[in-house]
Amino acid sequence: MTDASKNVGFIGIGKMGLPMSILIAKAGYATTAFDQSAARLAEAREHGVSAAASSAEAVRNKSVVITSLPDDRALRAVLLGADGLISAMTPKSVLLETSTVSVEASAEVDAAARAHGIGYLRAPVSGNASIVHTGALTCFVSGPNDAFEDMKPLFASFTRAQTYLGPREEARYAKLAVNLMIAVSAGMMAESIALARKGGIAWQDILKVLDDSAVASPMVKYKTAPLRTRDFHSTFSCKQMAKDLDLVLGAGHAVGVPLQLAAQVREIYGSLVAQGDGDTDFIATVKHLERLSDLGEPEL
Repeated sequence: MTDASKNVGFIGIGKMGLPMSILIAKAGYATTAFDQSAARLAEAREHGVSAAASSAEAVRNKSVVITSLPDDRALRAVLLGADGLISAMTPKSVLLETSTVSVEASAEVDAAARAHGIGYLRAPVSGNASIVHTGALTCFVSGPNDAFEDMKPLFASFTRAQTYLGPREEARYAKLAVNLMIAVSAGMMAESIALARKGGIAWQDILKVLDDSAVASPMVKYKTAPLRTRDFHSTFSCKQMAKDLDLVLGAGHAVGVPLQLAAQVREIYGSLVAQGDGDTDFIATVKHLERLSDLGEPEL
């Protein structure tokens, strides 16, 4: 990577973006961030990240711009249009977009980037806010392969592994496919645990059974740990999972793939949001099944 490529603009320093930007700065990149939150910008400054007064200032004369945004609406608002950041970016720079957004919105960004001579890498990250500060995120990448090769040292500063998948929107499909598996797994765990409890198995015992069985995937073990103490503090909320499942279903409809499990699990998350659990962790599917099964709080 050239010295010029060490100048990075970072847009959106929320739960994921803030620790990512800090890791990038610690790796020796001159990182300038912008966010609507003054408190986040102040925290970023404490860790060696420069704060810009505007998003346009953050991307000006930067060879790499990274975005971490909540949804399609934010992506379009920040990047597209006459006042969008793509038009303010330096030609031949690289846009590295890490959010979970729709294929359609991403394709709009691609068209705008091409029109302005900008290399666009779709690089949605996989992981959550509880591990991002460790650099243990992974990411799926698609876009120009030469840009990906150039950006490998930068990726390595905030992710432990990167999988290059192709020149277009492949990374978007990969992220949605993984999140679909996570959502359905949470639904399966909830039903399994409720059934076991109805059969007289104690709370800690069924969690141990899942941990020690053939189904003990990293996903299962990742969630049995907080369930032991009934910790539903959000690493990724029910609202966020509902939003991602909407993206999954939209992608499936667009390409003619029937996603029946995705549709059913989306309704579970809709129920959780309606019942006031929107901001709790997505494993609150367990609570949903307890209510449906007339199960009270277990003894821990």
